[in-house]
Amino acid sequence: MNAPRHDHHASARPHLRMMFRLQWETAQDAYVLLYPEGMVKLNPSAGEILARCDGTREMDDIIEELEDLFNTSDLAADVYRFIDHARQRGWLD
Repeated sequence: MNAPRHDHHASARPHLRMMFRLQWETAQDAYVLLYPEGMVKLNPSAGEILARCDGTREMDDIIEELEDLFNTSDLAADVYRFIDHARQRGWLD
């Protein structure tokens, strides 16, 4: 019973693809996504989302952690939209 990749299944556990490495860059005061061809500087919310895409957290857990972090609710649609974008860019499996 494998769900299609584009399906927003609550038990999906997104994780960075092997060629990418997420790290905090103090000089840039931002998360950056490093890969063989270069680097992507991430905005704060994108960095916090990707920092939680370690293959151990389900989408519901990621959303709940972010809502706690940013002291807000109703982030699910934005998080799913970013996860879809990140998958289209090839950052996530």
